[in-house]
Amino acid sequence: MATRGHERIERDISPSNPSPRPVLTDVSAAPAQPELKTMRIQENVLARHERQLLNWLCARMPGWVTPDLLTALGVIGAILTFVGYAASNLADTWLWLAIAGYVIQWFGDSMDGSLARWRKIERPSYGYFIDHSCDGLTTALIVWGIGTTPYVTMDVVMVALVGYLLLSIHAYLSARVLGEFKLSYLAAGPTELRFLLIGLTVAMMVLGNGPGLFGSISGFDVFVGGIGAILMTLFVVQTLVTGRRLALAAARDGQGRR
Repeated sequence: MATRGHERIERDISPSNPSPRPVLTDVSAAPAQPELKTMRIQENVLARHERQLLNWLCARMPGWVTPDLLTALGVIGAILTFVGYAASNLADTWLWLAIAGYVIQWFGDSMDGSLARWRKIERPSYGYFIDHSCDGLTTALIVWGIGTTPYVTMDVVMVALVGYLLLSIHAYLSARVLGEFKLSYLAAGPTELRFLLIGLTVAMMVLGNGPGLFGSISGFDVFVGGIGAILMTLFVVQTLVTGRRLALAAARDGQGRR
C-alpha cells in the first residue's frame, strides 16, 4: 500500500480478478488524527553546560555549514571511531583515532539539530527521520568497532547494542504515543555515554589486553556487558511505566481495553 495525495493505492485481489490491479481509494474524508506535539526531555548531568556550548558554537558557525553537512560529519566521525578500534589489532595507538572520532561524531550529531533550530530552518519530519536513522547507523558502527578490538568480545558488545537499540525504540514510540521524547535516563544521555566510552578506550591503552578476570572473560567484557544489562533493564522498566500510563489514560477516556 502506498499513498499519493489524498488517494490510497490498494490491490484488488479476488477470484474474479486473478491479476491484481491497483485500485484508487479516496481517503480524504477519513478523520485526520491530531498532530501530537513532541516535548524533548533532557535531564542529563551535562545538559545545561552542553547547551551553552552548542549555542555559542551556533552563533559563530559559518553560513556555508548546514545541518545536513553536520549530520554527514557525525557519520564520518563514527566511521573514524570504527576504523580506530579495528586497527587497534595492529597497534593500540590507533585507539587515539577512535577517540578523535568520538569528538567529531559528537560535534556533528549535537550541532545539526541545534543549528537548524538556531537559524529557524527546522524541517521536523525530515530532520527527525534523517537524524535518528543516522543515529542507528553510527551506534552500530561504534559498537561493532568496539567488538573488533582485542579487548572486548563481539558477543558482549552485541548485548550492549541490543540494549541501546531497545531503549531507542522505546524513546521513538514514546514520542509518538505520549508526545515525550526522552533523551536521558539515570541522569545520563548520549554525551555522558560518549565520555564513558572514551574512558573505556583510554583504559584499553593503559591496561592493555591482559588475562581475563574470569578465564576468557576480561574486565572490559564485564564492563560493556554491565552497560548492556543496565540498558535492557531500563527498557523493561520504562516500557512497564509507559504502558501503565497509557492504560490509565485510556481508562480515564473511557476507551476500555485495546
